This record gives sequence, structure tokens and C-alpha cells, in this order.
Amino acid sequence: MITIPKHALTLKPYQAGKSISELAREKNLSRIVKLASNENPLGPSPKAVSAVRQATAELHRYVDPRSTELVAAIAKRFGRNPSQIVCAHGTDALLGYIINAFTSEQDEVLTSDGSFIGIYVNTNKLARKLRLVPLKEYAFDLDALAGSISADTRIVYLANPNNPTGTMFTADRFEAFMMQVPQQVLVILDEAYDAYASEHDGYPDGLRYHYENMIVARSLSKVYGLAGLRIGFAVGPEHLIGELYKVKLPFEPNRLAQVAAMAALGDDKFLQRTLETNRRSLARLTACFDNLRIRHIKTAANFVLMLLPTEEHAGRFFERCLDHGLIVRPTKPFGIANGIRISSGTDDETAFAVNVIEQVWTDILKLSNASACD
Repeated sequence: MITIPKHALTLKPYQAGKSISELAREKNLSRIVKLASNENPLGPSPKAVSAVRQATAELHRYVDPRSTELVAAIAKRFGRNPSQIVCAHGTDALLGYIINAFTSEQDEVLTSDGSFIGIYVNTNKLARKLRLVPLKEYAFDLDALAGSISADTRIVYLANPNNPTGTMFTADRFEAFMMQVPQQVLVILDEAYDAYASEHDGYPDGLRYHYENMIVARSLSKVYGLAGLRIGFAVGPEHLIGELYKVKLPFEPNRLAQVAAMAALGDDKFLQRTLETNRRSLARLTACFDNLRIRHIKTAANFVLMLLPTEEHAGRFFERCLDHGLIVRPTKPFGIANGIRISSGTDDETAFAVNVIEQVWTDILKLSNASACD
């Protein structure tokens, strides 16, 4: 019998949010709107779609393992040297490579509870120690994290803005934190939602910094609408990026992801449309929550976290929304049991979501009041 390592026995397969096709199979609905996965509701950049169509003629060719053209495009756009950049299939892949390259089994990865699931999964599957510090008012407590760094700590993971809470720490707080981090400890700054956060005062754009012990991870899945192709990149000191090339899969990211990313990076018109759509949607969603007196967290991303009274309320809310064709994301797997995360949508999708939320929450309150009277 094959022996399964102890750390692998405790792992659980990743549970993605409910898909449109899955919900369609389960319920007889005339319309389904998915606002659960922080995707771009406008779809991909038209320039990216055109580039992918042209690239299909070369699908029989292996890709450039160093993504030379894409790396050059990223370097030009963000003012970095190509030797400081590596591309991969999204932030999840990058986190796995970073942990693999810079830690051993006895080492510790330090981060916060209530943050991106990917850092927990990648740490656990590589049999590293994972230590969690509680969030403070649903945001990273940088002082507590700095104070929790131990002799075993090799990596500190920060997500800014944080997923699923949407909270953002400012440049002054970030710089003060970095002053406290020992040089032998690597900081991962995950900026998957940087384009949205950059519209907020005080956002510490990680690519403006040149710390010798920091790697910045970014995704093109969100604002650029390329989630289906899984594409992201990391930026850091040349000697650290060189180590990541040793552990990453050689022919990753795939050809279509690379050409789509290059085209999307040059589509500023699409980027602005996306940001404008996000602003309108979040404004309408948060106004709805305020009217219904549903607590929510101020966000700097393309989603907002609703906080319902209890875990039971959150579960009921999620299921009732599904009944009406609205897919949202329960945040219990992230460590916030009473939370529901909802992404921004098109104007039409947002109007649909607001109608569903108003109806569902009104029904839940009636049921709760009736139960209280019994």
C-alpha cells in the first residue's frame, strides 16, 4: 500500500465558488448572475481576444520558457529590469514557487487569518509551518505581524488589498512595517487588485519600492479579464527572481496566456472602462447594504465583504441568493464565517443583484422575526 505523507492527509481539495453551469443544472432559472469570483464583468480586453485568435495557429509550438516578450512588456510598463520579473499561471502558482524556493520544511510562513486561501493551501501542501495572526478590524495588523516574526519565520505574506475583506494598508504603515522586518525574512506583497486600489489615497504601489527582501506578486486575472487563462507575474531583486526560475515549470505560462497578457497590458481604454464600471457597481451595492442596514467593510478592490449577524444568516443568505440566480461567495473558508463576498458587476448585473439582495434579506428578516415570536 502506498503511504500518504502526514501533511498530505490533512489537505482538502480547493472548493471553488458555485459555477453558472453547476447552478443551472441544479435549478430551473431564467437568469443567473455570478458575482462571486472577483472576475472582470466586462470580459477580457478585446485586444487580448484578437491576439489569442491569431495565436491559435501556433498551438503546436512550445512556448518561450522565460516569456521574454511578455516580460519585456511588463518591464517597460512598470519601469523595471526584465531580469527582475518572472511570469507564471497566476498568483497561486507564484506563491507555490516562492515557498518552494525560499523555505525548508522546518521553516515558517507567517500571515494573517482571514486572508487569501492560496497562501494557506500552498504552505500546507509543501509541509511548511503556517502561523496566523488575527486581523484587526478586518485588516492586516502590521504591528502584530512584525512582532510575531520568530527565528523560524522565513516568509511573511501580505495581501494589499486583502482578499476577502477588501481592506488596504497605506504607504506609511507599510514602510514602517518593512523597517521592522529582518533582512533574512522574505516579504511577499500580493497586489492582485492593484489597479483598483491605486485609485485610493495612500496606496503603497509595491513596484515603487526596491527592498532586497521583498517580492511583489500581481495578477492579470482581475482587472484585465484573463482569469480563464491564469496569468500573473512577480517582481523582485534579480537574485531572488533567478531562484524562482529554477523551480517554476519550464513552459509556463502557456502561449495563449502570454499573448493575451501582452495585448491586455496595452489596452488602457479597456482598463479605464473597467475601473469606471467597478466604481459605479460598488457605489450601488454599498448604498443597497446601507439601506438594508447590512454591515459591510470599506473596500479598495473590486468586491465588498458583507458581514451578517451570524454564520447561520450567511449560509441562509447564500442559499436564498442561489434560488434567485445570484451567485455570491461565502467567506467561511477564508476564516470569516459570517461573511459574504460579492464582486462588482455590469450596470445590469448590479441592478439584478440589488433586487435579489433586497428580496432575500427582507425574507430572512421576516423569518427571523417569526422565529423569535414563536
